Amino acid sequence: MGSPAAYSDASQAELLRRACEGDKEAFYSLVRPCERAVYVAAMSIMNNAADAEEVAQEAVLKALAHLAGFRAEAKFSTWLIQITINEARSRLRKDRRHLYESIDEPRADEEGDYTPKDFADWREIPSEVLKRDELRNALKRALATLPLKYREVLILRDIQNLSIEETAEILGISQGNVKTRLLRARLQMRDALAPGIDGSWGSGKPEYKKVRPW
Repeated sequence: MGSPAAYSDASQAELLRRACEGDKEAFYSLVRPCERAVYVAAMSIMNNAADAEEVAQEAVLKALAHLAGFRAEAKFSTWLIQITINEARSRLRKDRRHLYESIDEPRADEEGDYTPKDFADWREIPSEVLKRDELRNALKRALATLPLKYREVLILRDIQNLSIEETAEILGISQGNVKTRLLRARLQMRDALAPGIDGSWGSGKPEYKKVRPW
């Protein structure tokens, strides 16, 4: 997935001007290229399709209500995704039932320092294997087991393809923390998926039973 914005800076400025003057169609022209990115961002936190849809809709409504406060030098898509993540986090604080943490999450420094398991037979997953439904489902479940702060970064960088700078802005952390969390997220995904290369996904690993597939 590439950058969610499908318009130039000039067209964004024009759409913003019209939207701020009350042109609802101009506003939705700004939103449409971001819809998938907004939903994925909400889903990465909520782990529930219905909740993610509600969060996405609420984020769009909040963006409309606060459009006059948008700083035009930023990307509209980045701002909207930031609103989405803040809305999702707010909902999680109100309803902890949707928060799923890995049963193996280590607790060391403030970043939750992660030490990867040593899989001697780890290797790159063949591209043809990635087409299997079994692996796609395993990827979704493994992603859901990541601690939230790692899952957010992985979604924004590796799925949304946002830059380190954009990711840092959205999450309100430093670019150095983005790099650190992304590395640890990738290591945890690797360790979660490595045992399944030999077919153990189909047996239903215990840690996968605690999360819902997307």
